[in-house]
Amino acid sequence: MLSYAFKYHKMDIINRIVRGMNKEDIRFFKIYATKTHAGEDRKDIQLFDYIKKSGEAYDDDKIAQQLYGEGSKNAFYRLKNRLTDTLNKCLYIQHFEEDENNHILFMVSLSHYYFNQNAFKVALNHLKKAEKKALKQENYELLDIIYTEFIRLSQELVTINPEVYINKRKENQAKLNHIRQIDDVLATVKYKLKITQNFSPGKNPVMDMLEQTVGEFSQSEELKESAVLRFKIYQAVSQILLQKHDFQNLEGYLLTTYKQFSEEKLFNRNNHNTKLQMLTYLVNTLFKNGKIEESLSYADHLKQAMEEHNRYLYDKYWFFYYNSLVINYSKIDLDKAIEILEELKTNDLLRKTPFYEVFVYLNLGIFYFDKKDYRKAIRYINQLYLLDSYKNADTSLQFKIAIAELIIRHELQDFDFLEYRVGQVERDYKSQIGLEENNRERDLLRIIEIMAREGFSKGNKKLIDLINQFLQHKLELAEDTEMINYNKWLNTKIKA
Repeated sequence: MLSYAFKYHKMDIINRIVRGMNKEDIRFFKIYATKTHAGEDRKDIQLFDYIKKSGEAYDDDKIAQQLYGEGSKNAFYRLKNRLTDTLNKCLYIQHFEEDENNHILFMVSLSHYYFNQNAFKVALNHLKKAEKKALKQENYELLDIIYTEFIRLSQELVTINPEVYINKRKENQAKLNHIRQIDDVLATVKYKLKITQNFSPGKNPVMDMLEQTVGEFSQSEELKESAVLRFKIYQAVSQILLQKHDFQNLEGYLLTTYKQFSEEKLFNRNNHNTKLQMLTYLVNTLFKNGKIEESLSYADHLKQAMEEHNRYLYDKYWFFYYNSLVINYSKIDLDKAIEILEELKTNDLLRKTPFYEVFVYLNLGIFYFDKKDYRKAIRYINQLYLLDSYKNADTSLQFKIAIAELIIRHELQDFDFLEYRVGQVERDYKSQIGLEENNRERDLLRIIEIMAREGFSKGNKKLIDLINQFLQHKLELAEDTEMINYNKWLNTKIKA
């Protein structure tokens, strides 16, 4: 069983690597592979081509038989391991200079190599280069490694005073501890945000710890001068305001901080991810505050920034850009929002990040519901259910989608199937229905069940009382947690 799991895992890794390679990566690999190992019967190239061509239809048994015939697969698995190693080396050689931190690690690795070759002066030369780059990047973790290497090298070269680097390491360690302290709290906060289902802005001891940590570090004049710490504090403050759903103050903070960082030219390739994240936060915060034109304007800024540094991180943020267009146009031009989603369905990048397919098909279903085209709405929900990305989605998300489906089916007036489907949802999501944060879904299920069985009638006192009770307990952040606004839907029934 263990060896099967390992083989499956290796297959998954190599498929992910190959599918993530662009045309330039493939071209470089073919040249690299040919130079390092010439020969006509290149099974590694054949395997690579098969993985690239087959995509989701990849069949381990089929290609193994094609390459090696019937019998043991051991040779095939060795081939896959070799190809994986070759691809990793090739991609590293091709891209290591694109990231300064990778280049620093390369210098340290070279120093270590020359140290083992007793070429101590050459090792020292590479360590000095690594230190210079690491200081520029304020990469205290790499500096800790570099100073340790200097101290080790001092035992071989009398020109190196170990006390100098011992003191440097101590000073660096103090800065590193500050960074790690805020990193640890931030990691906890981000984890809590991910697992919180009700998005409650209530009391949270982790948030108190984060606020205290930010307050302490913000008072230090020495630390204020550190660009790295300023970025860390930005991340912390934005998480605090986001958790509290204080979008008004978040908007002001983001606008001010982005302007300061831009004017001081703090943004560069190494922190480009933070720049794109800030712009994404700005787009979403302005949208939350009802400032559609400003949100779309910053969406343009995001798109321009995605083109910087030879489109570095473009693939990571392309979906956030299109999402910013969709959410804004859903408020001012629903047809345009649908048009953007329809285009996204055919985007090759969507296949690399399949989870976003859920967003595309779900929103197409919701938008067609808003247009009262219920047949198209249910068609997209049904297509959504067939996606592998949906099947791998969190159960809480699947439950919310199921509730949205029931609402759409009610509008289709297919009451016999609706009654059956309600029972199915109650069975499939029994554990979700029992959770306190899903009280609204539980109550709504009861209402839909009655409407499916008895129809909707203003003369049905029991039903109307249930609906009125439901409407009186509106969730503060309903639009964030409900696929279709339950109160809005029920109000249309009451007022019809």
